[in-house]
Amino acid sequence: MQPRTIGLIGGMSWESSAEYYRIINQETNRRLGGVHSAQCLMYSFDFEDIKRLQHDGEWDRLAEAMEEAALRLERGGADFIVICTNTMHRLADAVSSAVGLPLLHIADPTAAKIKAAGLERIGLLGTAFTMEQDFYKGRLQQHHGLDVIVPEEDDRRIVHEIIYKELVLGTVRPESRQAYREIIARLIEHGAQGIILGCTEIMLLVSDADSAVPLFDTTTLHALAAVDRALQAE
Repeated sequence: MQPRTIGLIGGMSWESSAEYYRIINQETNRRLGGVHSAQCLMYSFDFEDIKRLQHDGEWDRLAEAMEEAALRLERGGADFIVICTNTMHRLADAVSSAVGLPLLHIADPTAAKIKAAGLERIGLLGTAFTMEQDFYKGRLQQHHGLDVIVPEEDDRRIVHEIIYKELVLGTVRPESRQAYREIIARLIEHGAQGIILGCTEIMLLVSDADSAVPLFDTTTLHALAAVDRALQAE
């Protein structure tokens, strides 16, 4: 069987996109052996431009950029699309509409893993866009029946600022890890049975040792699901 070609929209940030590339290729090699690696294409943005448009609320311009990236991947021979960031799944429907390719939504393999663990009430960490807007929480609630809770306002600000001021630059600070640990603990106090690391950079900062409940790393889950899709029979 010829593997499908994975079309990756990355660079948001490159730090997490590098993790996607590593995980996808390592898992492909683990399954196929030899010197096999993944058949994939990546369109990588300059994240400075994306960050500015996000914080200026220029989502129409971001949609145009994402649609063009998906079209380039389609023209290059991709068989399906993977958006390598949680936040930009706000534009998942626009990307899907722009191309004739399926899109592997990051929330779906995450929800499948949560439900397989028998959990119902889940805490969500991510950018302010992901935590506060409905495009991500709504999919988890409406498509998968999960009860999603997010941190209080001050904690959301801390989570967001650490992502954009540190993690997208590859900066990992012990005091930021401690701040995340405390925020996770507060979510657990409010009934979270598990925590979604709903920004693809958070896995650079925290691990299972930082939480009393299971963590669901969307980067790894999404990347593994991409390998599943690429290698599954027609």
